[in-house]
Amino acid sequence: MIRPDTSPPSPRRAPPIASGIVLCVLAVLYAMPLVWMVFTSIKPEDQAISTPPVLLPTPAAEAPRFASENYSAVWNDPSVRFPLYLRNTLIIAALAVSGMVVSSAVVAYGFARVRWRFRGVMFALVLATLMVPFPVVMTPLYSIFRSLGWIGTFKPLWVPAWFAYGGGLSIFLLRQFYMTIPRELDEAARLDGCGHFGIFFRIILPLSKPALAMVALFYFNYVWNDFITPYIFLNHQDQFTLALGLQLYQSQAGNTPWNLLMAASTLVVAPVLLLFFLTQRTFVQGVAAEGIKG
Repeated sequence: MIRPDTSPPSPRRAPPIASGIVLCVLAVLYAMPLVWMVFTSIKPEDQAISTPPVLLPTPAAEAPRFASENYSAVWNDPSVRFPLYLRNTLIIAALAVSGMVVSSAVVAYGFARVRWRFRGVMFALVLATLMVPFPVVMTPLYSIFRSLGWIGTFKPLWVPAWFAYGGGLSIFLLRQFYMTIPRELDEAARLDGCGHFGIFFRIILPLSKPALAMVALFYFNYVWNDFITPYIFLNHQDQFTLALGLQLYQSQAGNTPWNLLMAASTLVVAPVLLLFFLTQRTFVQGVAAEGIKG
């Protein structure tokens, strides 16, 4: 005898085609400012703000020549030294990202794998720092760095990262990832004579490469686009980063042609996009691991 199906109906899922269309529309909307910036950077000045607006320059075959002229004019502008600003930004980003990854990995290991008193309270305090806006601590930091004689140097921009300053999100992400690693691995390592130092370097770090790459990419993006911190602690034009250089380029010329301004903006954004595409696979693995296991 066949019994009637009395189970509640399962929720209806959106058709895959409809989901794909919605995702495509959202992707186009999010990418439109970036696409418009790039295409404006390869137009002559009179077409950059033409009405009605057009996406491609006219004639389109001359786009490589327009692009070469615009980017060359920006890169070789004697009043704004973009090559020097690129070098400064790379130095600061390399030191700051390295420090943040190392310090966050160590602190997260302490919260995830080491049992100690008040661990939960301290972790809650670390998470609470995420809600403290930078203007609140701006004045005390300036006083501290001035007393150390660091104003006008790169040190305020990378030394705090080696002490996990501002790394609440990085610590949280790495701690959540570490907690998904089976503790049986720790016990097996202890049987082989490893302490916390050996477990961290031989077990935890090799298994955490996607999470570490994700933290590095997030923090690199933050450092690369940071404007307010270099603006406060750097006082000489030769020390400027790309974010400050872009603002200087926009303000000092007054009526800066939009095609050149978009070319400068593309030069600033391009390294971040290139790094993302080079590490896309590892980054997606890290995000997926956090989403599934976190």
